[in-house]
Amino acid sequence: MMFSSKSEYGVRVMVELARRANGHDKQATAAAVVSLAEIAEREQMPLAYLEHLVARLRKSGLVDSRRGAHGGYLLARPANQITMAEIIEALEGSIAPIECITLQDDGTLSCSRESDSEHSCPTKQLWTKVRASIVRTLMQTTLGDLVRAPSAPIAIEDIENALPKRARETAVVDVAATPATNPTKGARRALTTGA
Repeated sequence: MMFSSKSEYGVRVMVELARRANGHDKQATAAAVVSLAEIAEREQMPLAYLEHLVARLRKSGLVDSRRGAHGGYLLARPANQITMAEIIEALEGSIAPIECITLQDDGTLSCSRESDSEHSCPTKQLWTKVRASIVRTLMQTTLGDLVRAPSAPIAIEDIENALPKRARETAVVDVAATPATNPTKGARRALTTGA
């Protein structure tokens, strides 16, 4: 699943607002009010697009605005109280890994290929699990987490350790091709725990 540029840019705006609010930026002010033009310039993002995204974030109660000569935007709540799930949902709408799966008002997922009770979707269970994993990760990650560790690398070993043992024994990850591995094709490497 790929999130759109709405998520990418919107999360970057929120991180910048959080950095300012937490004093991680030399230009931070006491009120932590930041103009979108400043963020657009600093992050090399189009201002008009940011205005559209911040309107969605404001409507969802994630950012507040201040008018005037020194106006701009600031977080509506502390960064550690804002989850990535809230941000992504404000920007993208409900999270679904593929187009045929939609979230119903009662919280269940339905597949558009299920026309009646006699025609069940054979892959619905898979996509329901994928969605649950994505949502769980987004709910467990706060904006504050991103500000505290903005560039912490994620090692393959960390991914391995997060997988159940059975999955670790059979997981396969694509590794970028290097002259040392194979100059014409991506290499595939099986991840094993040695157990």
